[in-house]
Amino acid sequence: MNAPAAATLNPSESIGQLAVELPGATAVFRRLKLDFCCGGHLSLATAVAERGLDLQAVLAELALLQRDSGPTGITEPRALIDHIIARYHEVHRAQLPELIRMAQRVETVHRANPEVPAGLAQLLEDIQHELVTHMQKEENILFPMLKSGGNPFVGQPINVMRAEHVEHGAALERLAALTHDATPPAGACNTWRALYSGIAQLSDDLINHIHLENNVLFPPFEAQSRQAMGGGDCGSSGGCGCS
Repeated sequence: MNAPAAATLNPSESIGQLAVELPGATAVFRRLKLDFCCGGHLSLATAVAERGLDLQAVLAELALLQRDSGPTGITEPRALIDHIIARYHEVHRAQLPELIRMAQRVETVHRANPEVPAGLAQLLEDIQHELVTHMQKEENILFPMLKSGGNPFVGQPINVMRAEHVEHGAALERLAALTHDATPPAGACNTWRALYSGIAQLSDDLINHIHLENNVLFPPFEAQSRQAMGGGDCGSSGGCGCS
Protein backbone atom coordinates (compact mmCIF):
# COMPACT_ATOMS: atom_id res chain seq x y z
CA MET A 1 0.00 0.00 0.00
CA ASN A 2 1.51 3.28 -1.05
CA ALA A 3 0.93 6.45 0.96
CA PRO A 4 -0.47 9.40 -0.97
CA ALA A 5 1.90 12.19 -1.84
CA ALA A 6 2.26 14.99 0.70
CA ALA A 7 1.01 17.43 -1.95
CA THR A 8 -2.51 16.02 -1.52
CA LEU A 9 -2.68 17.79 1.86
CA ASN A 10 -3.44 21.48 1.87
CA PRO A 11 -1.10 23.46 4.18
CA SER A 12 -3.54 26.39 4.15
CA GLU A 13 -6.18 24.25 5.88
CA SER A 14 -6.58 24.92 9.58
CA ILE A 15 -4.72 22.62 11.92
CA GLY A 16 -7.95 22.03 13.85
CA GLN A 17 -9.76 20.85 10.74
CA LEU A 18 -6.89 18.55 9.79
CA ALA A 19 -7.03 17.06 13.30
CA VAL A 20 -10.68 16.19 12.70
CA GLU A 21 -10.40 15.04 9.07
CA LEU A 22 -7.21 12.96 9.38
CA PRO A 23 -7.40 10.35 12.16
CA GLY A 24 -4.01 9.96 13.78
CA ALA A 25 -2.97 13.56 13.09
CA THR A 26 -3.58 14.51 16.71
CA ALA A 27 -0.72 12.26 17.85
CA VAL A 28 1.62 13.94 15.34
CA PHE A 29 0.49 17.40 16.39
CA ARG A 30 0.95 16.62 20.09
CA ARG A 31 4.46 15.28 19.54
CA LEU A 32 5.39 18.37 17.53
CA LYS A 33 3.67 20.62 20.12
CA LEU A 34 1.24 22.01 17.54
CA ASP A 35 -1.90 23.21 19.35
CA PHE A 36 -4.86 21.87 17.36
CA CYS A 37 -7.43 22.67 20.05
CA CYS A 38 -7.12 26.28 21.26
CA GLY A 39 -4.84 27.15 18.33
CA GLY A 40 -6.87 25.15 15.85
CA HIS A 41 -7.84 28.24 13.82
CA LEU A 42 -4.29 28.64 12.50
CA SER A 43 -3.39 27.16 9.13
CA LEU A 44 -1.01 24.23 9.18
CA ALA A 45 1.59 26.34 7.38
CA THR A 46 1.34 29.11 9.98
CA ALA A 47 1.37 26.76 12.97
CA VAL A 48 4.40 24.92 11.61
CA ALA A 49 6.24 28.18 10.85
CA GLU A 50 5.60 29.49 14.37
CA ARG A 51 7.20 26.34 15.76
CA GLY A 52 10.16 26.60 13.38
CA LEU A 53 9.40 23.21 11.83
CA ASP A 54 9.95 21.94 8.28
CA LEU A 55 6.55 22.14 6.55
CA GLN A 56 7.40 19.51 3.92
CA ALA A 57 8.56 17.07 6.59
CA VAL A 58 5.32 17.58 8.54
CA LEU A 59 3.24 17.14 5.37
CA ALA A 60 5.11 13.95 4.52
CA GLU A 61 4.45 12.55 8.00
CA LEU A 62 0.77 13.42 7.82
CA ALA A 63 0.51 11.88 4.34
CA LEU A 64 1.50 8.52 5.83
CA LEU A 65 -1.76 8.62 7.80
CA GLN A 66 -3.87 8.67 4.63
CA ARG A 67 -4.96 5.09 4.04
CA ASP A 68 -7.05 3.18 1.54
CA SER A 69 -10.53 2.83 3.01
CA GLY A 70 -11.84 -0.23 1.19
CA PRO A 71 -10.93 -3.93 0.99
CA THR A 72 -8.17 -5.03 -1.37
CA GLY A 73 -8.39 -7.28 -4.42
CA ILE A 74 -5.55 -9.46 -3.09
CA THR A 75 -6.55 -13.11 -2.69
CA GLU A 76 -3.24 -15.04 -2.62
CA PRO A 77 -2.97 -16.10 1.05
CA ARG A 78 0.60 -15.06 1.85
CA ALA A 79 0.20 -11.64 0.22
CA LEU A 80 -3.23 -11.16 1.81
CA ILE A 81 -1.91 -11.99 5.27
CA ASP A 82 0.96 -9.52 4.84
CA HIS A 83 -1.57 -6.89 3.73
CA ILE A 84 -3.87 -7.57 6.70
CA ILE A 85 -0.99 -7.20 9.16
CA ALA A 86 0.34 -3.99 7.60
CA ARG A 87 -2.98 -2.31 6.79
CA TYR A 88 -5.07 -3.40 9.76
CA HIS A 89 -3.10 -4.98 12.62
CA GLU A 90 -0.42 -2.30 12.76
CA VAL A 91 -2.98 0.47 12.17
CA HIS A 92 -5.22 -0.75 15.03
CA ARG A 93 -2.19 -0.82 17.32
CA ALA A 94 -1.47 2.80 16.41
CA GLN A 95 -5.10 3.97 16.50
CA LEU A 96 -6.25 2.82 19.90
CA PRO A 97 -3.75 4.43 22.31
CA GLU A 98 -4.43 7.88 20.83
CA LEU A 99 -8.21 7.32 20.89
CA ILE A 100 -8.01 6.25 24.53
CA ARG A 101 -5.96 9.34 25.41
CA MET A 102 -8.46 11.66 23.69
CA ALA A 103 -11.44 9.89 25.28
CA GLN A 104 -9.91 10.34 28.73
CA ARG A 105 -9.36 14.02 27.95
CA VAL A 106 -12.90 14.58 26.70
CA GLU A 107 -14.47 12.74 29.64
CA THR A 108 -12.40 14.79 32.10
CA VAL A 109 -12.68 18.25 30.54
CA HIS A 110 -16.35 17.95 29.57
CA ARG A 111 -17.62 15.86 32.49
CA ALA A 112 -20.32 18.48 33.24
CA ASN A 113 -21.69 18.22 29.68
CA PRO A 114 -24.74 15.91 29.63
CA GLU A 115 -23.66 14.62 26.21
CA VAL A 116 -20.20 13.51 27.35
CA PRO A 117 -19.64 9.81 26.45
CA ALA A 118 -19.05 8.59 30.01
CA GLY A 119 -17.24 5.25 29.98
CA LEU A 120 -15.85 5.66 26.47
CA ALA A 121 -12.19 5.47 27.49
CA GLN A 122 -12.83 2.24 29.40
CA LEU A 123 -14.70 0.73 26.45
CA LEU A 124 -11.82 1.62 24.13
CA GLU A 125 -9.35 0.10 26.59
CA ASP A 126 -11.41 -3.10 26.61
CA ILE A 127 -11.48 -3.13 22.79
CA GLN A 128 -7.73 -2.57 22.70
CA HIS A 129 -7.06 -5.48 25.07
CA GLU A 130 -9.32 -7.90 23.21
CA LEU A 131 -8.13 -6.85 19.77
CA VAL A 132 -4.41 -6.91 20.58
CA THR A 133 -4.77 -10.37 22.12
CA HIS A 134 -6.71 -11.55 19.06
CA MET A 135 -4.14 -10.20 16.60
CA GLN A 136 -1.28 -11.79 18.54
CA LYS A 137 -3.00 -15.18 18.24
CA GLU A 138 -3.39 -14.69 14.51
CA GLU A 139 0.19 -13.57 13.99
CA ASN A 140 1.78 -16.21 16.23
CA ILE A 141 -0.43 -19.24 15.53
CA LEU A 142 -2.98 -19.03 12.72
CA PHE A 143 -1.22 -16.94 10.08
CA PRO A 144 2.01 -19.02 10.08
CA MET A 145 -0.18 -22.10 9.74
CA LEU A 146 -2.00 -20.60 6.74
CA LYS A 147 1.23 -19.37 5.14
CA SER A 148 2.57 -22.92 5.28
CA GLY A 149 -0.47 -24.15 3.34
CA GLY A 150 -2.80 -25.06 6.16
CA ASN A 151 -3.51 -28.53 7.57
CA PRO A 152 -6.52 -30.77 8.26
CA PHE A 153 -7.01 -29.21 11.71
CA VAL A 154 -6.85 -25.54 10.71
CA GLY A 155 -10.62 -25.23 10.96
CA GLN A 156 -10.44 -25.20 14.77
CA PRO A 157 -8.30 -22.04 15.19
CA ILE A 158 -10.26 -20.38 12.39
CA ASN A 159 -13.50 -21.08 14.29
CA VAL A 160 -11.98 -19.43 17.37
CA MET A 161 -11.05 -16.35 15.33
CA ARG A 162 -14.54 -16.20 13.80
CA ALA A 163 -16.11 -16.33 17.27
CA GLU A 164 -13.86 -13.50 18.43
CA HIS A 165 -14.81 -11.51 15.32
CA VAL A 166 -18.43 -11.71 16.48
CA GLU A 167 -17.34 -10.30 19.86
CA HIS A 168 -15.49 -7.46 18.09
CA GLY A 169 -18.68 -6.70 16.16
CA ALA A 170 -20.65 -6.51 19.41
CA ALA A 171 -18.06 -4.11 20.84
CA LEU A 172 -18.42 -1.88 17.77
CA GLU A 173 -22.18 -1.81 18.34
CA ARG A 174 -21.61 -0.63 21.93
CA LEU A 175 -19.15 1.97 20.65
CA ALA A 176 -21.68 3.26 18.11
CA ALA A 177 -24.42 3.48 20.74
CA LEU A 178 -22.22 5.38 23.21
CA THR A 179 -21.03 7.91 20.59
CA HIS A 180 -24.29 8.26 18.62
CA ASP A 181 -22.60 6.64 15.60
CA ALA A 182 -19.50 8.79 16.12
CA THR A 183 -21.52 12.00 15.78
CA PRO A 184 -20.17 14.79 18.01
CA PRO A 185 -22.63 17.19 19.64
CA ALA A 186 -23.05 20.74 18.39
CA GLY A 187 -20.24 22.95 19.61
CA ALA A 188 -17.89 20.05 20.36
CA CYS A 189 -14.23 21.04 20.66
CA ASN A 190 -11.62 19.91 18.16
CA THR A 191 -10.43 17.12 20.43
CA TRP A 192 -13.96 15.71 20.78
CA ARG A 193 -14.51 15.94 17.02
CA ALA A 194 -11.12 14.37 16.27
CA LEU A 195 -11.89 11.58 18.74
CA TYR A 196 -15.14 10.71 16.97
CA SER A 197 -13.50 10.93 13.55
CA GLY A 198 -10.89 8.46 14.74
CA ILE A 199 -13.56 6.16 16.17
CA ALA A 200 -15.37 6.21 12.82
CA GLN A 201 -12.17 5.17 11.05
CA LEU A 202 -11.45 2.48 13.64
CA SER A 203 -14.93 1.05 13.10
CA ASP A 204 -14.63 1.10 9.30
CA ASP A 205 -11.15 -0.41 9.45
CA LEU A 206 -12.19 -3.20 11.80
CA ILE A 207 -15.23 -4.09 9.69
CA ASN A 208 -13.09 -4.26 6.52
CA HIS A 209 -10.43 -6.22 8.43
CA ILE A 210 -12.97 -8.81 9.59
CA HIS A 211 -14.51 -9.00 6.11
CA LEU A 212 -11.16 -9.86 4.50
CA GLU A 213 -10.49 -12.63 6.99
CA ASN A 214 -13.99 -14.13 7.21
CA ASN A 215 -14.92 -13.91 3.54
CA VAL A 216 -11.64 -14.01 1.62
CA LEU A 217 -8.80 -15.54 3.66
CA PHE A 218 -10.51 -18.24 5.72
CA PRO A 219 -12.99 -20.02 3.37
CA PRO A 220 -10.45 -21.80 1.08
CA PHE A 221 -8.62 -23.22 4.10
CA GLU A 222 -11.88 -24.26 5.75
CA ALA A 223 -12.94 -26.09 2.57
CA GLN A 224 -9.53 -27.77 2.37
CA SER A 225 -9.80 -28.85 6.01
CA ARG A 226 -13.29 -30.31 5.54
CA GLN A 227 -12.18 -32.27 2.52
CA ALA A 228 -9.12 -33.59 4.36
CA MET A 229 -11.33 -34.66 7.26
CA GLY A 230 -13.80 -36.32 4.86
CA GLY A 231 -16.55 -33.77 5.41
CA GLY A 232 -16.85 -32.39 1.88
CA ASP A 233 -17.35 -28.73 0.98
CA CYS A 234 -20.55 -27.41 2.54
CA GLY A 235 -19.64 -23.73 2.51
CA SER A 236 -18.09 -21.46 5.10
CA SER A 237 -19.81 -20.74 8.37
CA GLY A 238 -20.04 -17.86 10.77
CA GLY A 239 -20.47 -14.14 10.36
CA CYS A 240 -18.51 -11.10 11.38
CA GLY A 241 -21.19 -9.72 13.69
CA CYS A 242 -20.85 -6.31 12.05
CA SER A 243 -23.87 -6.26 9.78
